[in-house]
Amino acid sequence: MNGKAGPRTAGDGSTRTRLDRGRGALGPALELVHTGRAPTRAVLTAELGVTRATAGAVAAELEALGLIRVDARPGAAAGSQGRPSHRLEVADDGPVALAAQVHADGFRAALVGLGGRIVATAPGCETVDADPAKVLGSVVDAGAELLRETGRRCVGAGLAVPSAVAEPEGLALNPLHLAWPAGSPVREIFAERVRAAGIEGPAFAANDVNLAALAEHRHGAGRGARDLLCVATGHRGVGGALVLDGRLHTGSSGLALEVGHLTVNPEGRPCHCGSRGCLDVEADPLAFLTAAGRTPGPEVSLLQQSNELIRDESSDPAVRTAIEALIDRLGLGLAGLVNILNPDRIILGGLHRALLDADPDRLRAVVADRSLWGRSGGVPILACTLDHNSLVGAAELAWQPVLDDPLKALPV
Repeated sequence: MNGKAGPRTAGDGSTRTRLDRGRGALGPALELVHTGRAPTRAVLTAELGVTRATAGAVAAELEALGLIRVDARPGAAAGSQGRPSHRLEVADDGPVALAAQVHADGFRAALVGLGGRIVATAPGCETVDADPAKVLGSVVDAGAELLRETGRRCVGAGLAVPSAVAEPEGLALNPLHLAWPAGSPVREIFAERVRAAGIEGPAFAANDVNLAALAEHRHGAGRGARDLLCVATGHRGVGGALVLDGRLHTGSSGLALEVGHLTVNPEGRPCHCGSRGCLDVEADPLAFLTAAGRTPGPEVSLLQQSNELIRDESSDPAVRTAIEALIDRLGLGLAGLVNILNPDRIILGGLHRALLDADPDRLRAVVADRSLWGRSGGVPILACTLDHNSLVGAAELAWQPVLDDPLKALPV
């Protein structure tokens, strides 16, 4: 599905010669603009370690591919000396990736451009069928309609699911809260539906919290961290992810960082894994509502109900007690992870972000008290900042081949 003409060829012969010398810099240059680390051509030149002329040729080629915009006449700041450098931005009307997310309370499709910008979203569905093929067909159809409406070129598709996804097969091993069969071949099903809809580009699938961490590392609260730990609970259960030196750490087969099965309350609730008191069942929205003495209603998601209750906690001592209990359990789990992983930053998403906002001092104190390294300075604990970060992360999967080699991924 391609609503735009092919990219034009950049520059004259001398520009082409310089580009040939810097062709290997196209991908790194695009990633620098994509992640906001090269806002000007001068910064791009320094980051790539190339000449100004080569950086200019690289930027021109990326602009010719429809990926970035080069502003050759930016306004100079008041009192500044010399001619300002050309500004570099992702192209507002450039290609997009189709991003899809499935969770316990529904699914959603979106189109995401470079820079992690959500271009369009389809209305979310609030019921998830027990047949993954039916659900993934519906979410791809919603994405295909967005592509028809916008006329954007599509580079590929990415899917976020609330399950560990085993590699290399792309199997959802434990989609517990979806009632899907264990081991569902979600990547294969998703790719088939993408092809059937006439959508161009490769298709990928991965765990939703892994993708949230990837998006936050590139565009949000995790930007600049070297060893980033992300822990989040969305609609049900608790997930974790680790980004090391800019890359997701997924383990030997994609199954690393199943933090939901850390024991934080040995006498606690039975967990789906067969143990008791796991973070998965002690610090998710259902656990919070139960601790607060609330019976979940069907009108809105468990996450929304929990967040609304936390915002109004001052009027109900039972809610305050539940907040403190979940903070203590979450803090215990985070402290164990700090002892093992020694991250330089922790970011929290979903309900955990709301718990951090409700009482940041308590959570940080629990982690510092229980972790070996926390007592000597502590690790920063921040809230995730991106809306729909799992969707943005799903798009990052589809954008990665373009970031690796723009000319190969986007042939003329």
